[in-house]
Amino acid sequence: MDIVDIVKNTKKIYMSESSLEILLDFERVLDQLDIYAFKNWKRGELVEGPIVERHWVTAKFMWPHKLMPDPDGAKRLLGYNTQIEYARDSLSSPVAVEDYGDFRPGTKKPKLREDKVWIIEIRMPKELIQDINEGYLELEGREVDQTDLDDAYEQNLSDVTSNNNVPEGEENEQQAAG
Repeated sequence: MDIVDIVKNTKKIYMSESSLEILLDFERVLDQLDIYAFKNWKRGELVEGPIVERHWVTAKFMWPHKLMPDPDGAKRLLGYNTQIEYARDSLSSPVAVEDYGDFRPGTKKPKLREDKVWIIEIRMPKELIQDINEGYLELEGREVDQTDLDDAYEQNLSDVTSNNNVPEGEENEQQAAG
């Protein structure tokens, strides 16, 4: 594994709106299933994917070898027909150049350092991604975007029946009539 490949994958994601949306949905599933509550799952970095197939979406994540994510988090995914593969690998990254000895012989490129990492491949069914609530909430038979609801709370507009919008003289009339 090479740092350049990871950067190319990230660039590819940002250049494709659909890849970014799929990745956000993928992450939403992990969040809804409380995977991030398990040790070190928050520290993972995307290294490959999302790879979209007919029925599956696959992504590979990387962790430093000493910060392996808790396997109990992955076990939670198994109950949702998700496939998990753990692998040990090494990541090649350039060393910080401080003097001429930090360059590869005969080149102007820095030497490479090999760091041990964990690679976890998560292969998730598309059906699961579509089933996880995409930020919508059903209230009284109507679908409401949760971000709109959150914004309303932030702006103190959550109580539509508040007396803040009633002119001063009419407030007592409403209370007497009600």
